[in-house]
Amino acid sequence: MIAQFQQFIRDEQGGPAAEFAMVLPILLIFLLGTIDVGRLMWDWNRAEKATQMGVRFAVAIVPSGLNTYSFAVDGGIPQGDPVPLANFPGLSCTGTASSATCTCKSGGTCAFPLTGNHIAFNNIVDRINMFKSDVTTANVIIDYDYSGLGFAGDPNGPDVAPLVKIRLINLDFQPLLTQIFGTTINLPDFSAALTLEDGFSEGDPQIEKFPHQSIEFPASGKNFPASRSLLRYEIPLCQ
Repeated sequence: MIAQFQQFIRDEQGGPAAEFAMVLPILLIFLLGTIDVGRLMWDWNRAEKATQMGVRFAVAIVPSGLNTYSFAVDGGIPQGDPVPLANFPGLSCTGTASSATCTCKSGGTCAFPLTGNHIAFNNIVDRINMFKSDVTTANVIIDYDYSGLGFAGDPNGPDVAPLVKIRLINLDFQPLLTQIFGTTINLPDFSAALTLEDGFSEGDPQIEKFPHQSIEFPASGKNFPASRSLLRYEIPLCQ
């Protein structure tokens, strides 16, 4: 019996299998970790591209309150003068599937209307979803920040050309390593900004021109399909 036990102790058959069993968990962790790093970079890149394309979509959106509001006539600023920060401190807009809210930023007063347009907001979110499908309205904030561009009484468009910024907030990443436990990693906020464009499009029979040469929804009241480029159309985010 003792001899058999000693022989068993000295037996090295199956040693590689035992060693492999010890190393396998470490190899799996490295393998899944490598895959997760690639997935994280892919998700990160999608979020960045989504904000870039979202803001490229949004710069053609002039809030209707800014479309029709004249800082010269209604705001008392001499025509041709730059609109000061106190008269346009900027806007911050959030929304849901059925509503949108725009609020005036601190540092001044917004005398123009701030009613949100959820259709325009959701069109921007739909554009973002083309590049990152898990983004919802709750993850999107649209800022119209003061840039100093524009002048009171501009006859060819809005009196201000704010810096339009798309921000994606509260995004999560689900690693494979922690999927069993349901643990996620909170990603940082993503943002991209461009200067506002007026979205003016010549020669489109569906678009009604307004005195400021800005573009609203067609006179028929129909909405543009989300698949059509908003770079050619201006959908009011605030009205």
